[in-house]
Amino acid sequence: MGPSLARAQISPVRPRDPVEDHVNQPENDDGLFDHCPWLYAEQASERRRAAQEQRRKRLLEGAGSVRLGENCFVAETAAVYPDVLHLGDRSYIAAHAYVTGDVRTGADCTINPFTVVRGTVTLGDGVRIGAHSSLLAFNHGTSPDLPVHQQPVTSRGITIGDDVWIGSHVVVVDGVTISDHCVIGAGAVVTKDLPAWTVAAGNPARRIRDRREARGAAQRAEASGGVAPGGAASGSEAPHPAQEGSALVGELSAFATAARTQAADLLDRCRQPGTGRYVDRPGAEPTVRAHCDAVEIADLLLGKAPPHLPAAEHAARLRALQDPVTGLVPEYGAAPPVPGPAGLPEDGASAYHVLCVGYALDLLGSSFAHPVHTVRTTTADRLVRHLAELPWRDRAWHAGSWVDSWATAAHWNLRLGTEAAAPGALEALFGWLHTHADPWTGMWGSPTPESGRLQMVNGYYRLTRGSFAQFGLPVPYAERVIDTVLDHARDPRHFAPGRENACNVLDVIHPLWLCARQTSHRAEEARSWAANQLTAALRRWHPGRGFPFGPRPDGTGPGREPGLQGTEMWLAIVWLLADLVGLADVLGYRPRGIHRPEPALPAEGTA
Repeated sequence: MGPSLARAQISPVRPRDPVEDHVNQPENDDGLFDHCPWLYAEQASERRRAAQEQRRKRLLEGAGSVRLGENCFVAETAAVYPDVLHLGDRSYIAAHAYVTGDVRTGADCTINPFTVVRGTVTLGDGVRIGAHSSLLAFNHGTSPDLPVHQQPVTSRGITIGDDVWIGSHVVVVDGVTISDHCVIGAGAVVTKDLPAWTVAAGNPARRIRDRREARGAAQRAEASGGVAPGGAASGSEAPHPAQEGSALVGELSAFATAARTQAADLLDRCRQPGTGRYVDRPGAEPTVRAHCDAVEIADLLLGKAPPHLPAAEHAARLRALQDPVTGLVPEYGAAPPVPGPAGLPEDGASAYHVLCVGYALDLLGSSFAHPVHTVRTTTADRLVRHLAELPWRDRAWHAGSWVDSWATAAHWNLRLGTEAAAPGALEALFGWLHTHADPWTGMWGSPTPESGRLQMVNGYYRLTRGSFAQFGLPVPYAERVIDTVLDHARDPRHFAPGRENACNVLDVIHPLWLCARQTSHRAEEARSWAANQLTAALRRWHPGRGFPFGPRPDGTGPGREPGLQGTEMWLAIVWLLADLVGLADVLGYRPRGIHRPEPALPAEGTA
């Protein structure tokens, strides 16, 4: 455990809480210390100390790997059957607690009466867990083809930081990280990660405020006739509790309102009245991607299809573009794409159309008319050979984007009820990726002298978006990925003022957001970077025209002119940035297409 505020502030003999002192203490009650272990250090008799020493000895000689720090206490009535139990100094497990699995605590941690801690659970220093709470670091599958008791058990683990207070009757589910200095209200059900200093409550738990804020500031402002933090006037609807006191809330709210108000005009300026097709920006040629970007933007800001046509007509036009032989989608006026050796072209619009057309159709309530046949027939051997031949060393973005397109095609095939690819190919993909990730960087590929980590990080985003994120699988070496990405984000060649573009910022925030689902490693640095980028991103909005993509060093792409591609990407970036700092709810939208935060929905019966 690293050094912490909690460690510095908690003395070897814990200061007694007046509430804890107010208990009846019959001298001969052997259950007193089991239920009130905070009294043990100062009040236990020699007889009771000898009994506790025997309890410790039995645990140390038991089947599991057990380490007990100084001045620990484990209640005689606690059911403690660990594979691994490491209790830090001055920590205790109280009466009728149920502890199994791999449980490790820092110093000054308390597992109070009737608490359940199971699975792989790590506590920092100074963690207080209230009575009747449950930390359940495992889960059962829910596939409809097996009874629940026969489902496989999975476990991602629970991590609790330093100086955390978890109230009574709280449930924390598998995969959650609660960062340093958090307070969780009684009865909460914590289903997602919580950033440092969060005060949270409810089912599911939601952020109420930052613990560093003065409690009741909003109520005091209202009582005095002023304006509460977040801009809500006295007598109006109060701001969402998670946003009280945040300087970003007003900007986010104003941006979201303006974007929704201007969305129809933004789409109008990029539609050709004669053909009904969409262009990225006035003066550009119509593209398939522009139509898909329009669908994504309309879904985000309007909650419906672009208003020029009914959703069914949008879907019909996009479905008609698919080549029935290959299952690929060419650009307007182009010949059907020529498949590559493992099913997809090496480059070009048709590879990205697997993503953008597929997700646009999904948003419209439709789907591809045909499977992506060129991927459906790809064998594991062909796929593995091609993966090895991709240019990971010097063109990792190209390699990662190919994996993204291939995995997404496999996903659409599953959604249509066909095979993803030839038997074993999808498994071979993930096997190859796991065995070829660099444990030092967590990535595939290498830095280059010309662009540093740009190719590697940008390729990582594309690769993991279509594979691990889309299929709901944890990424390997998440902490090393965060280190690599944060180092890259300091490169002035790509992130100096005026040099950021949508691609480069997206390819940093998505890996940070994705890995934060698995670890709290350098969480404060990631949140600080996200907050700074969020402020800058909101200022790039052009009224009635949307976001520009931003400059590229080679001068290609949509550049500084606002258009559909830049708008679609920056809307997703803004949501990811806001979510990492705990303010996404202010926006009133959530990506459901290419940049959706949840894993894509599987086909019926494939879960």
